[in-house]
Amino acid sequence: MTAQRNDPVDAIIDQWARVRPDLDTAGMEVFGRIFRLSRAMGDRMEKAYARFGISRGEFDVLATLRRTGEPYTLSPRRLSATLMLTTGGMTGRLDKLERAGLLRRSPDPHDRRGLQVTLTDKGLRLIDEAVGAGLAEQTNALSALDPERAGQLADLLRELSAPLGGP
Repeated sequence: MTAQRNDPVDAIIDQWARVRPDLDTAGMEVFGRIFRLSRAMGDRMEKAYARFGISRGEFDVLATLRRTGEPYTLSPRRLSATLMLTTGGMTGRLDKLERAGLLRRSPDPHDRRGLQVTLTDKGLRLIDEAVGAGLAEQTNALSALDPERAGQLADLLRELSAPLGGP
């Protein structure tokens, strides 16, 4: 830990040290900052995507389709699984994005009972702009670190998250 202690997490750690000096707060020092950073960046990302008329959740749907490559098509079930959403939650997002002309649902040619979801040209243009805006926000936030330290942070977070599992 650095000698300079001046963020809100440090104040919380100091309070716990006064009332419960027996506690090991090392985890709180790390995860308290991760939680605060996640919340702050989530808010910034929401604002970046709002300029395009979409929420973070809707961005996730469009970005997932975009990342699949041409023809930018997945089944609703695969989208739900990728985004860890219930089918009901996914249906609401798809309805809104389809009404906006950003994607279309059509019968799956390989499964008479299934559907496929495909980005429209309008959706492709929008997600390409929105992902650029989101990455600009993230790059701006990372500018507090030099590239080497940003890479070290990414490596440390990868190492920390590996044993936790999950998506």
